[in-house]
Amino acid sequence: MMQTFLGCDKSYEDADTVIFGAPFDSTTSYRPGARFGSRTMRAESYALETYSPYLDRDIADKAVCDLGELELCFGDAQAALDAIEEQAARIIADGKRPVMIGGEHLVSLGAIRAAAKAYPDLHVVHFDAHADLRDDYLGAPMSHAAVIRRVWDILGDGRIYQFGIRSGDRPEFLWAAEGHVKMSKFGFGGLKETVMRLMDKPVYFTLDLDVLDPSVFPGTGTPEPGGVTFKELLEAVFEVCRLNIVGCDLVELSPVYDPSGASVAVALKLLREMLLAM
Repeated sequence: MMQTFLGCDKSYEDADTVIFGAPFDSTTSYRPGARFGSRTMRAESYALETYSPYLDRDIADKAVCDLGELELCFGDAQAALDAIEEQAARIIADGKRPVMIGGEHLVSLGAIRAAAKAYPDLHVVHFDAHADLRDDYLGAPMSHAAVIRRVWDILGDGRIYQFGIRSGDRPEFLWAAEGHVKMSKFGFGGLKETVMRLMDKPVYFTLDLDVLDPSVFPGTGTPEPGGVTFKELLEAVFEVCRLNIVGCDLVELSPVYDPSGASVAVALKLLREMLLAM
């Protein structure tokens, strides 16, 4: 019998929220290993209670299903994205919310493609250390360093909101400043105002865990000093989850870089709180 995340063992038919893993990291530009993120979280989830004292809610009371891991082609990013899009589209078509666990950040593109087809007025809220706005990375337009630029190709100007950004090359920041995306650097300034603006919109929420400071979350492929604390991120997650979240993801956990297991514990607790807050 397949082990599930945190007691997310409802049947697919009865669920309103559906988790699946996207174990792909073939475009990682620094340290690979994110393909093991979702599998490790599932294996270690027995150590975390299903009850949240933050929210006074319990996953055992919620209709959440875990479908397990997708089988993705590691050598073909487009094939992997197509498989992710197909999975997310099926979940959305069945009237349910997809929650994807990565994997590197490029996997978000597949799920966002599916959400954008189902919700033409889709907006994206993006937490990350990195802008991910390059038009290509070393000539590759399909890269975790270019994923939000590819999302912009779908959504256009004014529908992507970035928070926590503290890394990227100069052209990325100049391009953002031209008004293509709304970027809040270094933290969550303006998040409450953004939430109020998007209250009546369908929203996809993508959370790259390296938005956290490496002192809190060292288990990631591209750590960036100067990040937010766990408490700051948790409060921001609760704020975003007030919105109409039609899909979301949690990406860029690379467990091998934190043998202590603390980074996995952080990711698990954030997943629990996201599931309960939505």
